[in-house]
Amino acid sequence: MSKYQFHPAYAYRMNSEPYCCWHGALDPHECMEIIEHGNKKTLIDATINSSSNVNEEWRRSKVAWFNEHDVEWLYPKIEYISQQLNGQFYDFDLWGFNEDMQYTVYEESDEGFYDWHADSYTTIENNIDLRLPRKMSLTIQLSDPDDYEGGDLEINAGGRIIKAPRTLGLAVAFPSYQLHRVTPVTKGTRRSLVVWITGPRFR
Repeated sequence: MSKYQFHPAYAYRMNSEPYCCWHGALDPHECMEIIEHGNKKTLIDATINSSSNVNEEWRRSKVAWFNEHDVEWLYPKIEYISQQLNGQFYDFDLWGFNEDMQYTVYEESDEGFYDWHADSYTTIENNIDLRLPRKMSLTIQLSDPDDYEGGDLEINAGGRIIKAPRTLGLAVAFPSYQLHRVTPVTKGTRRSLVVWITGPRFR
């Protein structure tokens, strides 16, 4: 499990947005490197939240995990992007990465999707928090948008459904408590890198 703490950063603007974007978070070569590395790992059926349960009525995708030693340049780069987006839009009190990054594959063959859900949770055992709560979620588009159909990241902003852009290498960030989903992939394969940024409890 990753334990990667952020360096301090100044917040210079605060805005309540359902999501925000960082264009060119990864260039095409970097996207391909992540895909090649992810495909060398053992892909497993995605589970629901922090449980080990597979529920294909709610989620159908394959995942593998990246820690800070897998791709040396990745964590510092995503740290910088996360800090900048948080400073511009949310001003959350963030600690860093307390979980491995998730390489996710949605296939046409099983109409891969993930129904409405939020990412924010902590793991509780014997009344003790074992994990800092997720505060900001980041999804990076690894697939060329022409390589698949369906598979849209959609965000529920108070009942208004917003479809996020799907440009290659784009990072989409949003508060982890924001409801979101990935619609079924009807053609091709969608690949993404999902990152959760943690911090102290909201107060």
